[in-house]
Amino acid sequence: MSNLSYEESIKKVYFGLGLLAVVTLVEVGFSLFGKGHIIGGMEDISWLAYVVGVILIALSLYKAYFIIYEFMHMKYELKGLALSVLLPTLLLVWAIIAFFQEGDSWKGRRDKIKERNEIEVTPGGTSQLNVIDEETYRLS
Repeated sequence: MSNLSYEESIKKVYFGLGLLAVVTLVEVGFSLFGKGHIIGGMEDISWLAYVVGVILIALSLYKAYFIIYEFMHMKYELKGLALSVLLPTLLLVWAIIAFFQEGDSWKGRRDKIKERNEIEVTPGGTSQLNVIDEETYRLS
């Protein structure tokens, strides 16, 4: 970028800001569309939420790519340096996915415990939790 004049650099910066603004507006439009604020009843279509989610993820990744490579000047650096910045970012994304998976597992276990706690146990009767019958505890 050092071979550009000051005016050319300013034009590139404004182009980048305009591009990011347009992509952000498109993201907001898709979000409003997916939630049914633009066309009513769209929130009832279950597969549409997944499509909108994938589009939003793709646009966000594009914005992140553009910011890293253009504004952080990574496209002008050596490939090794660029990878040393991007690989930890990929590990961070992997960690976020792993945390979501772990949280969902904990939620499932918590729901199972709540179900088990709601089972009523009567002293003389049998329930699903009573494995040992009542006569085992009687002293003769």
